[in-house]
Amino acid sequence: MELLLFSIFLLLSISANSANIKLGSSLSATENSSPWLSDSVDFAFGFQQLKGQSDLFLLCIWYAKIPDKTVVWYASTDQPVPRQSKLNLTSDQGLVLTSLQGQVLWKSEPFGLGDVSQGVMSDSGSFVLQSSSSGILWESFQDPRDTLLPSQIIERGGLLSSRQSETNYSKGRFQLRLQQDGNLVLNTINLPTDFANNPYYSTSTTDGTVPGSAGKQLVFNQSGRFILVDGNIVSAKDNYLRVTLSFDGIFGQYYHPKSWNGNVSWTTSWSIPDNICKSLLVDAGAGVCGLNSICDVKSDRRPTCVCPKGYSLLDPNDVYGHCKADFIQGCKEDELSLKKDLYEVVELTNVDWPTSDYVQLKPFNGDACKESCLQDCMCSVAIFRDGTCWKKKLPLSNGRVDSGLNSRAFIKVRKDN
Repeated sequence: MELLLFSIFLLLSISANSANIKLGSSLSATENSSPWLSDSVDFAFGFQQLKGQSDLFLLCIWYAKIPDKTVVWYASTDQPVPRQSKLNLTSDQGLVLTSLQGQVLWKSEPFGLGDVSQGVMSDSGSFVLQSSSSGILWESFQDPRDTLLPSQIIERGGLLSSRQSETNYSKGRFQLRLQQDGNLVLNTINLPTDFANNPYYSTSTTDGTVPGSAGKQLVFNQSGRFILVDGNIVSAKDNYLRVTLSFDGIFGQYYHPKSWNGNVSWTTSWSIPDNICKSLLVDAGAGVCGLNSICDVKSDRRPTCVCPKGYSLLDPNDVYGHCKADFIQGCKEDELSLKKDLYEVVELTNVDWPTSDYVQLKPFNGDACKESCLQDCMCSVAIFRDGTCWKKKLPLSNGRVDSGLNSRAFIKVRKDN
C-alpha cells in the first residue's frame, strides 16, 4: 500500500496541566485502591484487576472517563501483580513495585541523574518522575508498551511490543520498530527470544533510498506529522486518540468521543496491513496464527484463526495458538495398523501453508495429487495449483486463506479419528 506523509492537526492543544504526586505516596493492588489522576481526570495511574482473576492485578495507565478504562501503558512485570502488592514513590529508585512479601516486581529505572522530588500524572497521559529542578528522570512515554498517545515520540531503535492476548499483558509476538537505518517496520519475534523475523510491513524509509527520506522519529503530536496510511482527520478536541499495536499484529489509529450517549466504543481511523494473513510470511516459526492453523481476515481487517477438520487447539483458551492433529499419523503407525484404508481427504479451496513443502510434483493433476498424498505416509497435506502438486508434512506454518490462489488443499485425516 502506498505510504503518505500525513499530517494530523489536533484541533485542541494538549494541556500542560498535571497532578503532582508527593514522595512517599503509595498505591495498593486491591479493588478499592484510588489511582493517581491527571488534573483533567482523563488519565489514571494505578492498579486494574485482571478480568476473571480475583487476586491478580495490572499496574497501568488508562483512560479514566470512558467505560472500558482502556489501558495505554502497563508495567512490564514477568507475572501479573498479586493482591496487596504495593507501589511506592521513592527519591532514590523512583517507582518501586513490591509484593506483600517484599519482593521487587518492577521499578522505573530512572534514566536521568539526581534524586526524584515528585511524580507527575500529566494530562497527556504520561507519568513523569521529576528532579528538584523539574528535570525529567523517567517517564512512561519513553518506556512505551503497545500504544502511543498524542505528543509521544519513538526515536531510532525504539519499538512498540504487543501483548500476548486481549487479557494477557505478557510480551507478545508482534513489534513495531523504528530501525537504526530509519525504516519503520512491523515484524514478529520468535518467543521467548527477541529474534526478529522478516517484516510484514515496511515504510522503506531507509538511509540510501531517497536522499533525506530516512525516518528519524516516529511522532504522534499536536503539531503533528505521523507516518501512516491515508486516514480520517479526527478532532482531538472532541475525541480521545491512540495508536496501538494489537495482540493480533494490526497497527492502527483509534478514536473515542469525549461525550457520548448509549453504547460507544473505539472506532478505527486506519489500520495496517490490509491483509496480515497474506503479508506475513515467517521462514522458521508460526505465522499470524499458530502451527497447523489457518488465518483469514474479516471485513475489519482483523485476523481470525481456525483449525482444519481433524485438528484442535493445543491450548483451548488460545484461539490464535497452535493446532494439533486429533489422530496418530506416521509411517510406523500406518505400518502397524491392521487396516489398509486408513485415511480420508478433507478438501478446502484457496488455502495454503506456503512454507511446509517437502516435494514438488509437476506436471500433475488434482486427483493424482490427492492420491499421491493418501499413499505417502509422510504426507499430511497436499496443495494443487496450476498443474503443480506440493506435498507437505507437519507442522504446517503460515496457513492462510487467499482467494487469488485458485488452489485445492487436500488434508489427510484418519478415518477412525
